[in-house]
Order: sequence, then C-alpha cells, then structure tokens
Amino acid sequence: MNNAPETPGEQADETYDVIVIGGGPVGENAADRASRTGLSVALVESELVGGECSYWACMPSKVLLRAGTVRALARDTPGLADPGAPDVAAVLARRNEITYDWDDSGQVSWVEGAGMTLVRGHGRLAGEKLVEVTLPPADAAGASSAAGAGADSGAGSDGDDEDAGGGLAEAETGDAPVTRLLRARHAVIAATGSVPVLPDTPGLAAAAPWSSREATGAESIPESLVVIGGGVVGVEMANAYSDLGARVTLLARGGLLSNAEPFAGEMVGESLRAIGVDVRTGVGVASVERPGTGSDNEPAGPVTVTLSDGGTITAAEILVATGRVPRTTDLNVESVGLDASSLGRAGALVVNESLEVVGVPGGWLYACGDVTGRAPTTHQGKYEGRIVGDVVAARYGTEAGDRSPTSGDPEPAVGQEGKPWSRYAATADHGARVQVVFTHPQVSWVGPTEREARAAGIPVEAVSYDLSWVSGASVDGPNYTGRAQVLVDTQRRVLVGATFVGPDAGEMLHAATIAVVGEVPLDRLWHAVPAYPTVSEVWLRFLESYGL
Repeated sequence: MNNAPETPGEQADETYDVIVIGGGPVGENAADRASRTGLSVALVESELVGGECSYWACMPSKVLLRAGTVRALARDTPGLADPGAPDVAAVLARRNEITYDWDDSGQVSWVEGAGMTLVRGHGRLAGEKLVEVTLPPADAAGASSAAGAGADSGAGSDGDDEDAGGGLAEAETGDAPVTRLLRARHAVIAATGSVPVLPDTPGLAAAAPWSSREATGAESIPESLVVIGGGVVGVEMANAYSDLGARVTLLARGGLLSNAEPFAGEMVGESLRAIGVDVRTGVGVASVERPGTGSDNEPAGPVTVTLSDGGTITAAEILVATGRVPRTTDLNVESVGLDASSLGRAGALVVNESLEVVGVPGGWLYACGDVTGRAPTTHQGKYEGRIVGDVVAARYGTEAGDRSPTSGDPEPAVGQEGKPWSRYAATADHGARVQVVFTHPQVSWVGPTEREARAAGIPVEAVSYDLSWVSGASVDGPNYTGRAQVLVDTQRRVLVGATFVGPDAGEMLHAATIAVVGEVPLDRLWHAVPAYPTVSEVWLRFLESYGL
C-alpha cells in the first residue's frame, strides 16, 4: 500500500482519496472497485449516471432490434404464422422503459448506496491530482448540497467531519459558470469515453444529421433513412429501422464490419438486402444538402446525398455512423504536462498494462475505457474499469482484509505494470477482445481475425464450419443460416480467435472466450462434450475438422 500524503498546492473545495471523471458504466466500475478498500471516491458526471451505453447506445439499440429479430425467428419456425410488422409504438415504449425515460435516479441511488459521492458537472484536469468541475448555472444553486458525503473522509484522512463545500454556498448562480475544485489524495481516473466523428463532407454538418443518440432516442420512425457507415452502429441501425418500417439506404466506403472476418460482413449484407435495405459498398459521400424550411430557417426538409459516383439519394433523415474518437479535447491534459505528441491515435490517453497514463510523473493519473483507444467497447471498458479500480484499491487502500477483492495478490509498484493475466493488468485488451453485433443474424468474435493474426506473426490455421450442418441448427428451423470459424495456433495447439455468425451467435461467444483466455490445449478441449442436439456441437466439428 502506498499512503503517501497528498501533494500540496492550490486550495481545493473538496478532497477525496480518488476522483473518477466520467460516470458511465466504465467509470462506475472503476469507482466501485476503487472504493472497496476504504478509499473515499468522487464520481464526476456531466450528463446521466450510467452513460452512453445505458441511455443512448447498447441498451436502447438492442430493444429497437429485438422485435425484428423475434419476428424473423417466428417466420422461420414451421407451425408459427408471421406475426406481422412490429408495433412501433410498443417498441418505442419499451425503449423508453429500458432507459428509465432517461432518468438516472436509480443509478444515483446505487452510487450513493455504495458509499461514493456523485459530483454533477463537467470534470477536467486542473493540475497534479486536481479536477475542476464546471456546473451548469441552473445547478449551481444546489452545489453546496451535492458536496459533502465522503469528502475529506476515508483512507489517509483525519476523519474530521468538515464542511467540504469550500464556500460553494456563496457561489454566484447567474450566467457565469460555477466551478468546484476537487483534489485527490492518491489517484484520478479518466473514464471520459468517446465522441462520434462527423466527416468534413460539404453540407453535412448543416443538414442536422443524426448520431447514434438521435437514432436510438427517436420519437418516431422516419419514412426513409440514409445511414453513412458500415460498422457496428451502421448495420445495427439499418437493420432496426428497416424492421420498424423505414426505407433504408446503407452507404459504406469499404465493406461491412471491416474489423470482423470478411465472411461476417458479407453475410450481414446479404441479410440486410433480404429485408429490403439498399446496401451500397465501395461508395463515398461527396456532399449533403438539406433546405432550411423550418422555424428560424433550421433544416427541416428532406436531405439529399450526392454520392462519389455522381448518384443522389433523398431521405427524410440521415444518420452518420462513421466511428468515434477518444474524448480528450475537453479534458485539459495540458495542465498535467501532456500535449499532442504525448497522446495516442486520435488523441487517446496512452496507458501501460496497469492503466497508468504514460508521461505523467508520480503514477497518480489513470485511464480506462474508450478514452484509452485500446478496446472501444462497453464490456472491454468495464473490464479495464475493474482492473484500474483494483490497482488503485490495492495501492492506496487501508482495508485489505481477507474479503478484499485484492487480498493475497500483491500489487505492482507505482510506475510498474502488473504481470500478464493478473488482476492488475488488462491483458485481454490485446489477444481476447470480444465483440457482438446484434443484427439478424448476429455476429460475434473474440481475438484477432485471421488477417490480423498472420500480420502479428502467429502461425494460424482457420477451421470453418457451416452451422446449418449441426443437428441443433436443424431443430431451430429449416432455414437456419450460420457459419463459424476458429483460429488454431499450430505451434501451441490452442485457439487464438473465433467468429460466429447466426441466430443468437452472441450467446455462443463466451465458450470461445474462455478457451482463448485460458489457452486451453486442443487435446483438453476434446474432452469438453457438447450437449446434443445444440448448435454448440460445432465445437466437436471444429476439432474433428482439425484432425482430432
């Protein structure tokens, strides 16, 4: 345990052992784990606690997809009539339920119940172990009541119950922003996530394009929709909006799902075309135009997209799904000695395997999730949150009893990395990243693609199998379509990757993830008997095809 005293400096309004910037699922996990050895933790969030995934991404998007997925399964099951088009109003009502009508009070209760302090506002670095939080003017009047619980208490403090408001009750609440300066005794964890990319296409920004937020939060389904981008968000929203009655055109400069095995994107493209989506690959967008016919001349009419091949498409709405970049531009990294040369690709915070930010002396700044650019998915970010939370809890906490999550596992020294596959190293970010795409059919994969593995010098053999040949698939229905592939490291005789395409392919992934992470030898996998008749019998077919 490192219980060095806090760094002296500018007077802070409040002091905590640990400050986490970003209250999405990644920040929540980091804060929760960091608090488990007696550290006081402040969680700073400018929007809704629970973040992008809970309210504008993972959860609502899957609800929008679910009705069409079930309809497709029913249609392919003998003895069931086609249930017809989804009830759009009911689907959107369920979407509202899953997001709790964009009310985070339940998440706030969890934060407070776990003994952490929620600080509302936009957090940014302000120097060594300092975080400046800017409150919207409307919230400034209540700033003093939000401060207090947990501040100036916990490990490393004298336990005095001081007023942590630091004069906030007297703060001005007019038009000028109100700020609170927080100090961390030990660590600051950046979990600020990512922001969508808007291409510099003529006319696009002025055309009021949708991002994933507008797509998942829409109050009605437009008659037509143009989707720019063939990645996960693009194909999922094209699928969902087509299911819900929109005429959808999907544009992609390359192929679909370029980070997956090529066959996965090809199968999803075939499925999208089968439900009526106009899928166009290998085409770019030259310009976008939308007339200003609404109030205050705001864009309100149909949008016209001119393509790189000279063609045009007109639609009611346009969704831009061309990727995301780490959110660091408003983090004020310069205040801690970082500059553009210190950051990674697209401005990511560069971290070591224990998620310490590289280039910041003293080992007090950490980062996890999309802001690191390592593995930009919610589940991998939550994994990183658990890792960094345990690192901080072990290094600085005082309640490391037998029930502590870090008990019995010595932590690395500040500036040092945890051993691979220890609880203090995010090893899975490299060889065992997982992804699920909830189109129908679903796509799931773990580890590198065959191309990535070969580029990394791994001697692999790809073993593929048509899932429709498995007995469990024939039970599911006569039109079952799917394919699976594993990558075998031929020198070590272990799996290093796997891809599944088919109904509920996401539920098949974790067995492969365990095999990859556990580096289970093929000769031992031979003794993992798949139940009959299930689609998981493909595991036996993999091994037989490889020669066992």
